[in-house]
Amino acid sequence: MVETPTKPRRRGGGGRAARIAVQQATTGNEAVHGGMQGGRYKPLSQRDMESIHSAALTVLERTGVSDHFPELLDLVLPKGAVLNEHGRLCFPRALMEDLLSVAAKEFYVFARGEREGKDDMHCTAESVYFANSGTAVTTFDYETRSYRPSTLRDVYDFTRLVDQLENIHMLGDTVLATDVTDDFAHDMNTVYAMLAGSQKPACLTFRDRSHIPHAIRMFDLASGGEGSFMKKPSVIFGGCPMVSPLRIGRENMELLIDTAKLGLTVDLAVPPQAGATAPATLAGTLVQTVAETLACVAIVNLITPGCPVCFAAWPFITDLRSGSFTGGSGEQALIGAAAVQMGNFYGLPTSVGAGMTDAKVPDAQYGLEKALTFSLAAHAGANRLCEFGGMIGSLMGCSFESMVIDDEAGGMILRTLRGIEVSDETMAVDVIHKCALDPGHFLGNSHTLTYMNTEFVYPQLMDRERTDTWENEGKTDLLERARDKANTILDSHFPNYFGAADAEVRAEFPIIMSEEEMARRG
Repeated sequence: MVETPTKPRRRGGGGRAARIAVQQATTGNEAVHGGMQGGRYKPLSQRDMESIHSAALTVLERTGVSDHFPELLDLVLPKGAVLNEHGRLCFPRALMEDLLSVAAKEFYVFARGEREGKDDMHCTAESVYFANSGTAVTTFDYETRSYRPSTLRDVYDFTRLVDQLENIHMLGDTVLATDVTDDFAHDMNTVYAMLAGSQKPACLTFRDRSHIPHAIRMFDLASGGEGSFMKKPSVIFGGCPMVSPLRIGRENMELLIDTAKLGLTVDLAVPPQAGATAPATLAGTLVQTVAETLACVAIVNLITPGCPVCFAAWPFITDLRSGSFTGGSGEQALIGAAAVQMGNFYGLPTSVGAGMTDAKVPDAQYGLEKALTFSLAAHAGANRLCEFGGMIGSLMGCSFESMVIDDEAGGMILRTLRGIEVSDETMAVDVIHKCALDPGHFLGNSHTLTYMNTEFVYPQLMDRERTDTWENEGKTDLLERARDKANTILDSHFPNYFGAADAEVRAEFPIIMSEEEMARRG
């Protein structure tokens, strides 16, 4: 790993920043961790879930999906799928029930290097992790308060920022490298920028199925040598193999087919929009989304029974006044949580899009929409909350400042997931008695000191100071403080986790960023 520190661009002085530094040196984030249990929020009753399940199976058996192609039919028709009188690919109810009974109920995505073991993700129903993704086409510029096209350098910068944020557990291609137009070069450079920038588990997609073997070669080089990736896969393969309503997206379905043949984890996203590409009713959109997602689960298991696949039902909401996608509405929070609950109904690891605020800057609208969609999805038990870090402007943009704000929000949300542990020790009856008599408070008590780090999450950006202190220290708002933190990381943390293998990677692949460019702020 290469680290080249440079002087951070921060405001001078001590004050609040100095106190935070002292706090960070003495208290850790011991109260929360990735993989905490969700599932307490249940917008659907048991009867509701059974009705949606039955309706989805009817859609798959009677209506089926279109735009299939010979390779797919050759894989699934001999194993029980059928073509109906309309020439649509259908999945009989009994077949679906059999496939769901053998579908993988858990999988691992491993971290690499020094993070291996500590940051591995054990994906099961209701275990909650926060994951980046989105492939936004623009990046928010703090100085101009406007958006510019995202670049390959942004992919690396967002990744190395996430590398230092403890509540974002999985990497994703958060922005699109719009400056790399060749498909193969785009995919390989995106993989390179992400693997160089962090050793956290990752989720990636590709523009063509032929790129997967080349990517696995690069995964091997990042993981310790030939064959190392397949032993402990650190990347899962995503895409959108369904185009709503009930059509197959060929390129992404080809990626699904090849991933399933390799026995690697198949990630996907099925994003119909209520009122546009799905019924206007939330129940109808849920039925269609579940049917489309189950079709993908079925295809994976018909190719390789038991191959891990994520139940990634991502129903979206349309503002029917304009026809636009809206990512931050109350309906979005509700239907996302309900989709997660349906995945948990099947006992499958899930993912869902959350935090897809329509706000254009990190403002009050941003905070409200993110808190609502993040919290409901997490408490519903989403295995992976995707689009988590930094997404803004209805998924069109990503922001470095938003990334660090969302990371801090993640810690607070994880604390609510953990709940309240009730025991004789935590109810503290004897401690209450002693402290009530003398000295009349609990500060400095051994019980307080024992639990101060494990009971509470201590934010770095959220301002808990007195108003006069805030005024004396510059009257900064959350966005300014987030900019400071993002800059501190981006001005000093320049990893290349390929290490000695970097020369071999550069010899085999058309890597665009030079080592010198990567070692300084873009």
